[in-house]
Amino acid sequence: MMYNLIGGYMLKISHEWQDYECLDAGNGEKLEKWGNIILRRPDPQAMWETTFDHKWDNAIGTYHRSNKGGGYWDFKKDLPDSWQVHYKELTFKVTPTNFKHTGLFPEQAINWDFMMNKIKKADREIKVLNLFAYTGGATMACAKAGASVVQVDASKGMTLWAKENMQLCGLENASIRFIVDDCLKFVIREQRRGHKYDAIVMDPPSYGRGPNKEVWKFEKNIAVLLDECLKILSDKPLFLLINSYTTGVSNIVLGNMLKTKMLPLYPNGKIETGEVGLPITHNNLVLPCGIYGRWECND
Repeated sequence: MMYNLIGGYMLKISHEWQDYECLDAGNGEKLEKWGNIILRRPDPQAMWETTFDHKWDNAIGTYHRSNKGGGYWDFKKDLPDSWQVHYKELTFKVTPTNFKHTGLFPEQAINWDFMMNKIKKADREIKVLNLFAYTGGATMACAKAGASVVQVDASKGMTLWAKENMQLCGLENASIRFIVDDCLKFVIREQRRGHKYDAIVMDPPSYGRGPNKEVWKFEKNIAVLLDECLKILSDKPLFLLINSYTTGVSNIVLGNMLKTKMLPLYPNGKIETGEVGLPITHNNLVLPCGIYGRWECND
């Protein structure tokens, strides 16, 4: 696990991938190697200049944004419907989607490491709630470490994808529940049921809709969700982790929320916030990929 302190901010870099590499980034794009397949995608964070040399021509697939919104992939040759990438003990399905994503955010590997290490050190049964779980990267990491996991996402398609990742990771016999639901409504129902969790991880979008058209806006709803989540934490919580890709929201905001809401209830812990990023092979720069804020119990 690598830590860099840059201008007072903690930067966590996911640098232990076996099957993923950010080859280059700049001019608003990034060039990535997923297994043996090279893809080229837009990235608004890559504002600096780079040279579009011959390696960029090696991309098998390039995502082009449309002036009308969204975009499309341009492939030089047929690709398999999906393929696999590995991170330590974990295996994931990836495939280019219509929304430019591949079903996996590789920068989150540094957070998977944190959660797995924390769960293994706990030496007790740990129950994890994964909200806005997407294709289940954090779910598989926590389950592989021995936790029981409830994962919630509003998308049936992403939940099916997560179940495929469960099989690829050899976790068919693990304690994992997959719930298709609005995350805030689910948390409130868990309160009524009296269910408690030792750890909560959430990756809320900037904007989204639940299965029944419930509207989610990060700036409006994140504080409400955090308040409700605190009501279902156990008496001995292990960690609470918030990831965000919302433009304009600082990691300091997440830190302030955790300090004012979490620490008064659980003072025997520490708070850390910062950015997550990916190393760029071409020039040893770092591609910023979002922010995080977490509370964790003192070891």
